[in-house]
Amino acid sequence: MTAKLEPKPEKYRSDSINLLILVCVAAIIGVYLIVTAVLISQDSVFYIERSQQIDSEPVKIIRQHPPGYPFMIFLAHKFTVLFTKNSSVYTWIYSAQSVTLLCRLLVLIPIYFIGKLLVGRRNSFWAVLILLLLPHSADFGSDVLREWPHLLFLMTGFLFLLRAAKDGKWWMFGIVGLCAGLGHMIRPECAQLIVYGVLWLLIRLVFPRCNMSRPRLIYSLLILLISFTVMIVPYTKIRQRVLPVQLKTLISTNQTTMPLNINGYNSNNNDVYLSSFIPGRIAGGIAELAKELTEGMMYFFLLMFLVGAYWRFRKSSKLTNIESFFWPIFVLSNAIMLVLLYCNYEYISTRHCLPLISFLCFYVPTGLQVTANWFAGRSSELSQEINKNSKIWFFVLLLIGVTICIPKLVSPMRIEKKGYRYVSQWLRANTSQEDIIAVPDKRIFFYAEREGFLHESGKLSPETKYIVRILGNGEEGADIGGTIREEFSVWVDERQKKRRFVIYKIM
Repeated sequence: MTAKLEPKPEKYRSDSINLLILVCVAAIIGVYLIVTAVLISQDSVFYIERSQQIDSEPVKIIRQHPPGYPFMIFLAHKFTVLFTKNSSVYTWIYSAQSVTLLCRLLVLIPIYFIGKLLVGRRNSFWAVLILLLLPHSADFGSDVLREWPHLLFLMTGFLFLLRAAKDGKWWMFGIVGLCAGLGHMIRPECAQLIVYGVLWLLIRLVFPRCNMSRPRLIYSLLILLISFTVMIVPYTKIRQRVLPVQLKTLISTNQTTMPLNINGYNSNNNDVYLSSFIPGRIAGGIAELAKELTEGMMYFFLLMFLVGAYWRFRKSSKLTNIESFFWPIFVLSNAIMLVLLYCNYEYISTRHCLPLISFLCFYVPTGLQVTANWFAGRSSELSQEINKNSKIWFFVLLLIGVTICIPKLVSPMRIEKKGYRYVSQWLRANTSQEDIIAVPDKRIFFYAEREGFLHESGKLSPETKYIVRILGNGEEGADIGGTIREEFSVWVDERQKKRRFVIYKIM
């Protein structure tokens, strides 16, 4: 007698449908942005060049910079060339973009289930959908950047950390350590998972109010540290250092790599202590972080987050121990890291904020719902009509936010730099492989598949055959003290026509 299979539980069916919708949306947006992209970022060239060197100089690549993402690009390119005879710069670019997009699709699974644990299935679905529609978030998922690959390991490890803390399964802490170790090879910040896990376990050892005995807590702590150590020791042995350069610089007594005076400007004195400029830098870092978060969440969704977080943490009594501990510590830790980044380099990019934005989005649907309830309560006094109007207002507010995102979301990446591609195409068609080209941006000779170097001012090398300059309206051409001839000219941005590329041949 054949046993009948039990039907799949409704909750799992709902999760599968939600994830299928989210993956389809992310895939459509990602493929569209890859196909329409005008130019990759400058950092993208760096990652691809490192991938190209892995075959010949693997140890050098590992020692210079975290090799995880370049190695993923290298493997993707190896797979791609199995189906094509020719390997060009575009084969590398599309392979790298595909890796990033694949990571973006995969990370939706842990992000969705993290949100489900924190704010429930419905809010998690809308939160992830909003994250997918944020223009900057979408661009990073179709460019050659390591943010989404890093987020894949960070969020996967964080999901297992939440499940381990919630269910008391000590072996899950081992998976957290493995994810932290693998992610550390993409971005060192992934090691934050170990800090959260250790802190949670130590607190539970002191205040044992959980479903794990003290021996199990100790086992969990040991397996967390051992699994991370197993992953990280071979890596650090090859790199010949334990701490990342940025962290080592930060905890040093003095700022030797970027000497500054008390006003924050460059100084020739290397013995300038961090305490002399840290207060002003912290204030500047907080302001810059707020600016990047505002732009990254398109203003409207950040406002909804503030409403939702206030209601959840101040007005609601539904907070669990997991939510009240892990969400604030994640947000606070990442905010501190970004402020410290600014203190060291006076720089924060929206892409550095992606993990933080991902967690802030969890409370955006709550903010939309609270705001919708407020509008519905003022448009009707009957309870039945309020509930109906509240749903309508929720989707109206969501539509407003999506409408704000759409113009930037559908705009091709770096459409304002179309002239870069025209210059590269001309160089590839009209120069030989031996010609050395001086350019203002390395992406020009990268796309042209030519040898070159960056040149803004100063002397050219004797081997230089062509020089590319960016000139503003009314600005005179190149003056290099020799005979040159203008070969080609094109606008950097045809829509604005403020600056143009000029290619000169040195005679």
